[in-house]
Amino acid sequence: MEKLKQRWGITSNWQIVIIFIVFSVTGSASLFVGKPIIKLLGINKENLTPILYWILYVFVGFIFYQILLVIIGWFFGQFAFFWNMEKKMLKRIGLGFFLKNDD
Repeated sequence: MEKLKQRWGITSNWQIVIIFIVFSVTGSASLFVGKPIIKLLGINKENLTPILYWILYVFVGFIFYQILLVIIGWFFGQFAFFWNMEKKMLKRIGLGFFLKNDD
């Protein structure tokens, strides 16, 4: 637990609990939000191959997960932690150019 606190730059066990809660709530919420978006886009199992459907479903879920992670983190008072995590993730996948003015 101490290694995780040191790696993430946090000080209390309570903050770790809150961060884990945010991760779990965000996972469920991203699928909850993603499903209607998939339907709105007209993506369903009947008009696509199952593999393509699931790839798109996971992709849409991933996008909403990233957005909701920051929003839900803000509701739990952990915006700075999740925004820093999001910036690192965007840089790792090559989308750091969106953050030119934000270091």
